[in-house]
Amino acid sequence: MIITKLISYLTESLGVYVGLEAPEQVSDYVRIDQTGSSRINHLITTNIAIQSYGSSLYDALVLNERVKSAMAEFIEDPQVTRVQLDTDYNFTNTATKQYRWQAVFSITHY
Repeated sequence: MIITKLISYLTESLGVYVGLEAPEQVSDYVRIDQTGSSRINHLITTNIAIQSYGSSLYDALVLNERVKSAMAEFIEDPQVTRVQLDTDYNFTNTATKQYRWQAVFSITHY
């Protein structure tokens, strides 16, 4: 499964908590969500939203930039054939006042 591989890779690359759920009492972390997928001729394209949380909007932005740099290197995985950044944007949660940026990627893999 590409998500488990991605979580391990980003955890090692970024040195912060990376997971599917928010950790308790950690200010800077990354949360991953699969937003969809498709399969054509044995190639799978998985759409991933990666949310970077920080104690300030600036910290969230810096972590988002680090995520984008790390994702550019994820192409080196032998099962991955393409990593495309579709968009990234400020995604601050106004209800909880948590600063976050979101980057959306399409990853094509076997």
